Amino acid sequence: MKKFFTLFMLSTFFLSSCSQSNRWELHKKRTVSAVVYEEIPVDFVPQEIKIISAGDSLTEGVGDSTKTGGYLPYLRTLLEEEKGIKEVDFYNYGVNGNRTTQLLKRLQQEEITDTLATADLVILTIGGNDIMKVVKDNISNLQLSVFEKEREVYIHNLYQIMNTIIRVNPDAYIVLVGVYNPFSQWFSDIKELDQIVTDWNIASQSVVSNYSNAYYVGIEDLFHNPKESLLHTDNFHPNNKGYELIAERLNETLEERTLPDLVKKAYMVSKEEN
Repeated sequence: MKKFFTLFMLSTFFLSSCSQSNRWELHKKRTVSAVVYEEIPVDFVPQEIKIISAGDSLTEGVGDSTKTGGYLPYLRTLLEEEKGIKEVDFYNYGVNGNRTTQLLKRLQQEEITDTLATADLVILTIGGNDIMKVVKDNISNLQLSVFEKEREVYIHNLYQIMNTIIRVNPDAYIVLVGVYNPFSQWFSDIKELDQIVTDWNIASQSVVSNYSNAYYVGIEDLFHNPKESLLHTDNFHPNNKGYELIAERLNETLEERTLPDLVKKAYMVSKEEN
């Protein structure tokens, strides 16, 4: 009887173990699949971009027969064709004849600083009138040494301009447009002007290279022996075609270096606001 009972208990335990083992096996075969959603691209919902343009007559748009702001309307059209951009708000602070000293003072005015504080991008055109002042002040005795001395002043002023912008808005991108040489139309006897303009642009690039969010855009080559006239009837400022080419050159640089980050920044800001 004891043997029978012992065998019965062992059989029951064995069957129970097998049954439990089968349940474990069934549980092991059950898998849970997680649904992974891809993050929505930041350019999926087009964003609004705020741009300040400041500087001299090239920003004001002198020579533009449509009187709509020189290169600005052309650049707005190009930018708003970009996938991630819905609308571009331009604020034009260009003043004909402005030099670096005058622009520096205006950048500290409340009207501009309030707008600058929330800008995504600042585009500057400055330097041409600094060169012209040297020419006018020394017309009877123009020497390269005079331009070299004044170029150092220009460099100092440009640093001040960049630092002023960054103090107000450290997150803004800054694009500095180089100068071109229309002076040969006025001073054809001064053969060194091409080199002077080139040296001025090299100085601008050197300053800009010290800022991580700043870029230099050269336009000097656009106006050197063009296939068609790019100057207004005053032979100094760009005409409509000249401004259009400046806008295209600016857009090329923005596409390559800043637009992805600009759209991403605008996207993050809109998310925080919502």
